[in-house]
Amino acid sequence: MSVLICGSMAYDTIMVFPSQFKHHILPEQIHILNVSFLVPDMRREFGGCAGNIAWSLKMLGGEPEIMAAMGQDAGPYLERLQAHGISASHIRVLNDAFTAQAFITTDLDDNQITAFHPGAMSQSHLNHVSDARGVTLGIVAPDGRDGMLQHARGFAAAGIPFIFDPGQGLPIISGPELLECFDHASWCTVNDYEARLICDKTGLSLAQLAERLDALVVTLGADGSDIHTRDGVTHVPAVPATAIVDPTGCGDAFRGGMLYGLAKGWSLEKSVRLASTMGAIKIAHRGGQTYTLTRDEIADRHEAGYGERPW
Repeated sequence: MSVLICGSMAYDTIMVFPSQFKHHILPEQIHILNVSFLVPDMRREFGGCAGNIAWSLKMLGGEPEIMAAMGQDAGPYLERLQAHGISASHIRVLNDAFTAQAFITTDLDDNQITAFHPGAMSQSHLNHVSDARGVTLGIVAPDGRDGMLQHARGFAAAGIPFIFDPGQGLPIISGPELLECFDHASWCTVNDYEARLICDKTGLSLAQLAERLDALVVTLGADGSDIHTRDGVTHVPAVPATAIVDPTGCGDAFRGGMLYGLAKGWSLEKSVRLASTMGAIKIAHRGGQTYTLTRDEIADRHEAGYGERPW
């Protein structure tokens, strides 16, 4: 059963400044800020919400299909997807743009200065959900604003249940547009900060938002997740992480696990437990797509956290 993942594809260039920014920025001179940081440690990683979610879902044995827009530099990423058996048939390559890219400089205190170039992502609305065939489930993850709204409408028109995952796209989506997406979606997944932002933008409480969905899942980091439905709130504890290395992509790994369970017809609570397992696995690895485990290893981690194997 194919799962259509609509979202961003991006390259992440991550540089480490071996000091603290605070020692090199003069507060009284920020109106004429002109600084340069020597960054001897640099790495380039494959990222983007759609890519990260697909990585998690594929590792579990799912069949992700990515719908996204990439630029003239898409070649290495497309080759990587092919090597791992992830479908790129709905990725549109625009030769007059670059793939979305984040340039991140982090210091020894884990402060970050990030420049993000959306590039081809801004043209994600050129893709249409109706072009995909054999899709039984979907997700609208952070992407270009017009693309997110159009894909939500496309899933609804096709009668395909989907997760609405506004995430980093929240600043560019209005309150009324959020409510429209809620009314189209079956589920919504956000972290606790994003949940508060949605409440502020819409003027509705979490309970009122949950009434518009089958369920609203709010992740709480190491404290687990809350599943909000019309019948109340169910708490799902987190799987303890073996190490805290890098939170980048943890939410995407979570969504891959949730999609796998929903595609298999599992209950939402069981799906969220697997999602939590995938998030705990990812946080022990640097980067959004650098972790690789077998299904047996994933099942072992799940059993250690919940006392039962997922399959």
